[in-house]
Amino acid sequence: MNAPYDPLPDNLPWHELPVSELYAALGTSAAGLSSSEAAARLNRFGPNTIRAAAGKPLYLKLLADFSHPMALLLWGGGAMAYLGGTPQLACAIWSVIFINALFSFWQEYRAEQAVEALKRLLPAQATVLRDGVERQVPAQELVPGDLVRVNPGDRICADARVVSEWDLRVDQSTLSGEAHPARKTADPLTGQPLSRTELPNLVFAGTSAVAGTGSAVVCATGMRTEFGRIAHLATATSETPSPLQLEIDRMTRVVTALALAVGTLFFVLSVAVLERELHMGFIFAVGMVVAFVPEGLLPTVSLALAMAVQRMAQRNALVKKLSSVEALGCCTVICTDKTGTLTQNEMTVREIWVDGAAQEVSGVGYAPRGKIGAGGAPSTGVARLLTAAALCNDARLVQPTGASEPWRIIGDPTEGALIVAASKGGVDAEAQGTLLPRLREIPFDSVRKRMTSVHREGEGETAFVKGAPAEVAALCAAQIRDGATIPLEPSLLREVLGQVDAYARQGYRVLAIAERSLPRDMAEYTAQSVERELTLLGLVAMNDPPRPEVASAVQKCKSAGIRVVMVTGDYGLTAESVARRIGVLNPEDPCRVVSGAELDAMDADALDEALTGEVIFARVSPEHKLRVVSALQRKGEIVAVTGDGVNDAPALKKADIGVAMGLSGTDVAKEAADMILLDDNFASIVNTIEEGRAVYANIRKFVTYIFTSNMAEAWPFILQITLNVPLALTVMQVLAIDLGADILPALALGTEPPEPGIMERPPRPRSERLVNRALLVRALVWLGSLMALCCLFGFFLVYREYGYPDLRHLPRLDLVPYQERLLSADGRVYILAGTMFFAGVIGAQAGNAYCCRSERFSVLRIGLFGNRFLVAGIAFQLLFCLALIYLPPLQRLFEVAPLPPRFWGVIACYPVLILLAEEGRKRWLTSREARRTAAGTPGGAT
Repeated sequence: MNAPYDPLPDNLPWHELPVSELYAALGTSAAGLSSSEAAARLNRFGPNTIRAAAGKPLYLKLLADFSHPMALLLWGGGAMAYLGGTPQLACAIWSVIFINALFSFWQEYRAEQAVEALKRLLPAQATVLRDGVERQVPAQELVPGDLVRVNPGDRICADARVVSEWDLRVDQSTLSGEAHPARKTADPLTGQPLSRTELPNLVFAGTSAVAGTGSAVVCATGMRTEFGRIAHLATATSETPSPLQLEIDRMTRVVTALALAVGTLFFVLSVAVLERELHMGFIFAVGMVVAFVPEGLLPTVSLALAMAVQRMAQRNALVKKLSSVEALGCCTVICTDKTGTLTQNEMTVREIWVDGAAQEVSGVGYAPRGKIGAGGAPSTGVARLLTAAALCNDARLVQPTGASEPWRIIGDPTEGALIVAASKGGVDAEAQGTLLPRLREIPFDSVRKRMTSVHREGEGETAFVKGAPAEVAALCAAQIRDGATIPLEPSLLREVLGQVDAYARQGYRVLAIAERSLPRDMAEYTAQSVERELTLLGLVAMNDPPRPEVASAVQKCKSAGIRVVMVTGDYGLTAESVARRIGVLNPEDPCRVVSGAELDAMDADALDEALTGEVIFARVSPEHKLRVVSALQRKGEIVAVTGDGVNDAPALKKADIGVAMGLSGTDVAKEAADMILLDDNFASIVNTIEEGRAVYANIRKFVTYIFTSNMAEAWPFILQITLNVPLALTVMQVLAIDLGADILPALALGTEPPEPGIMERPPRPRSERLVNRALLVRALVWLGSLMALCCLFGFFLVYREYGYPDLRHLPRLDLVPYQERLLSADGRVYILAGTMFFAGVIGAQAGNAYCCRSERFSVLRIGLFGNRFLVAGIAFQLLFCLALIYLPPLQRLFEVAPLPPRFWGVIACYPVLILLAEEGRKRWLTSREARRTAAGTPGGAT
């Protein structure tokens, strides 16, 4: 019978308890739980599953896209149009709401799958001891106190304390972020300054056994596991709106408030001054609102971002959240992992130290291509060291089966690097294993920091030892030098340890290799009896080499004013060495390395102070990474975070831009991130930042383009209310321009390539507005008014051409239905004049599109035909205009009529005039800035 089990605090130090006390504390035994007790505990503690946080229902997300301020404004405008007797106008206005809602919903909706991914990482079955019998049970039925068996290849089902093991090694990369399998022990540990995931006698849910076997007692299930804790962090972390989302929301509110104010004012004036009926006053006010509201802006932004996503995919970046595209453009800090992102995640032996001299090993990665030293046959000392390294080894090198597949290793990456180095030196690990068969193994453990294998060699036995240099050297009595065995004198030992320090300063991981010929009558093979009086064969220095393109990418970040902060689970010395090698740190710059334990002791002010200088965060946990990101955001930074493991999910979700690794990343990281790197390459992040900056610049371009036509559309309403001029543009025509003619050219402006020098400027500040004073002055006061003047000139020209010399007393026909206007000469002229204004706006927009391709550079510099999408968009725009004017069904709907050819000649001058005027402004601006620069005064665009 099992003892009663009362739940104990989650922070109980299970790792410190001897096995007998552990069994007692958990109410279990070496025979496991009884079936009845397991069922009772399952009822008490619940299933071993990750609980999902309640998300916002889908219908509420969709409803929000139909009820934001601009949508409410348009709902009201459509209702007024319907009540005013123009149902076709009401349907057109309401269609704008549906278009915007569909695009917004597509942009904002992303299913929260991080918790589901955590569930998928938990295995379906677990091997447990119940009633003293080994059996398979569903993973969700595990309870505290269950005794589980762990075999190679098994995924761990719950957090558990190891009670027995034989060379058990567990891949904890999903939690720790580092790929090196952790050696597990059953010994109790006290007073160890280690984080929970570093404790060698605990195993964790979602990790997997890569070698050895063992048994463990379940200590925590479900949400009490490390996985559950991270799931809680991920679901409790709210997503921060991107700068573009905030800016679009702000602009929407401002434009909505302005449009309502203007509409209300013009309603009052139309009723009081023009003496319109109330319902006609409503229609007039709706026209003013529609003219002021950029209906095509939201779908154009969404489509432009979607097109940018496609371009980014061609640069190995898969963007899941459209708003993240622009957020990348204003990124100020990148918090990056080291392994696999800055480095290749392939341990490579770079040097071996034999006979008192270092020999370089060429080639990187797991492909056995390269040479040792000058090449040729290795010396006796080198051959012996490589043989020992290949035999005291549990990894295997796997040859690719296809041309596109890489070489890979099975087992510990460090041991795999030794196999590859042996192959480069002409040592065949499998052949040597046949010649010198393994008889015994003393596995590596974290206390001894070494591994020993015993092999038959000739008539005797030889022990090969590899491990931490200081620990191995301390057991050595001799050293091989020039083929001879000599005593390891203190001076020689200092030389060895000095070489170890030199390698460590270069960021290398160093192993010492030694051997011992064992006596024939050896009674037992223990660490104490075998690992003594060793002969040092030499040292092996290895590292995970940086990706070759990362250094230039880091330099590009610096030129762009983007700070790179390394936040890694690796050791500080290694991280600092890599940072200096790739240029994150300059060789002469001081750097502070903050460990996870030090970070725990810091308050918010101390962390802020640490972040003001060059700093590297090493040996960090998920909470640490999340805290660093939060601190940077608190300082006003826009933060991108890279990650690949479960441990990275909270920080990825908290960051302004979460970037997951596509090749090495877990499902959890990919689901929590906004963007996935298809090649796990830091350089791809820099490429996407460049693309993000271009997207923001392009959004400003088509916002300018849209606002310019909105100003021209508003002028007819302003003139009617102030000067009683016949209304030159109907509400339906306004919608035809905004949602028909302008959409494709605006989208084409969203495909403009990055302008020269875009990555040589600092990130735009968070306070900078998308629609700022300079943009409004250029779009409304300059280009918009210029376009309105051109179009009004054409409007009044039609009247003069048809015999109306006194333009102060034009007939007011805007309140007369279209069919009735056609019956009178005055009405037909009015329709023709309105058509002239309508076609003039579309024609002028062709020139405006070229003006908007750059805020600073001449169109001659960037090329008239450099954007083929813009050429196609303008062609569509003109065909669309012709279709409305010359197709009878569309003529009636939009109240237009065919124009005589001579008027088309006048319209053709509009884009040329606007383009020449804007070119003159840019030239004046360039010369003014040149004069200011020559005088030493900073200038800026207006």
